[in-house]
Amino acid sequence: MMSSRMAGSVLRRHAAGSRLFTASAVSPAAAAAVRPLLAGGDGVLPVMARLMSTSSSPSSSATPSPAKEEATKAAAKEGGDKKAVVINSYWGIEQSNKLGREDGTEWKWTCFRPWETYTADTSIDLTRHHEPKTLGDKIAYWIVKSLRFPTDVFFQRRYGCRAMMLETVAAVPGMVGGMLLHLRSLRRFEQSGGWIRALLEEAENERMHLMTFMEVAKPRWYERALVLAVQGAFFNAYFLGYMLSPKFAHRVVGYLEEAAIHSYTEYLKDIEAGKIDNVPAPAIAIDYWRLPAGATLKDVVTVVRADEAHHRDVNHFASDIHRQGMQLKESPAPIGYH
Repeated sequence: MMSSRMAGSVLRRHAAGSRLFTASAVSPAAAAAVRPLLAGGDGVLPVMARLMSTSSSPSSSATPSPAKEEATKAAAKEGGDKKAVVINSYWGIEQSNKLGREDGTEWKWTCFRPWETYTADTSIDLTRHHEPKTLGDKIAYWIVKSLRFPTDVFFQRRYGCRAMMLETVAAVPGMVGGMLLHLRSLRRFEQSGGWIRALLEEAENERMHLMTFMEVAKPRWYERALVLAVQGAFFNAYFLGYMLSPKFAHRVVGYLEEAAIHSYTEYLKDIEAGKIDNVPAPAIAIDYWRLPAGATLKDVVTVVRADEAHHRDVNHFASDIHRQGMQLKESPAPIGYH
């Protein structure tokens, strides 16, 4: 057991070494609280540790650091107390470590990072079609066919706006499926076989499609309002459908992706025919898909169509697993996009 005098001497030596007991670091109230503690008590060390950790004040330091002096001078040059704040993220938090491209230029995107970019596999089979066999497959197929009719009437040949609407819907299933699988994994204390990540990556990939076509389409106000209505209805319908039958839900998405491939193929035909200007590709698309600097809209539509073909195969595969009586966790998820 350490005596109170020994404890006090130890504290004094410790404080002198770490410069905690200085007039500039301890407030008068904290100093008054310290004196009776140094006089006695076996619990001095823990109490003092807590006291000193809460009483020290960096702002009252007598000698400011060189970094602070430079910051003060910079603020004075900018106009006194005004501070320049750089906001480059959704939450308004400044990015401390600046990222760069391979050529040394600064990376300006915060919605994705350089290691999340990839080169799309444009050699994937675009003609593959899952022939409806079961009653559920036929219902899923005709649901998608019926949804195409009002879309064709509303957008007609305006494929840029059509793609924007398509991607706001296509990004929902992956998020809903990944979320429900995530919750089931938590409830049952079981692995997911990589399917949670695969579905969430699909949702993120579709969202990047939307960010790209927003630069191309420039939607009108009523088209934005339609997005709100369609996404709200589709999210709730797909959520209930996935709860009732994941097999059916994935089959619907598989056929939706087949419809998307068809739409993007028609989009490419109009570009090649000169009906739609083959404008330069948006900068976000060039960085995300690692396209050449001189890429055009045709290149963007080509890689997006390849992504949709991959989503088609993943969702039909997921539906086939459920049809065989297996869970997704029992069969590893397909390789991702990168």
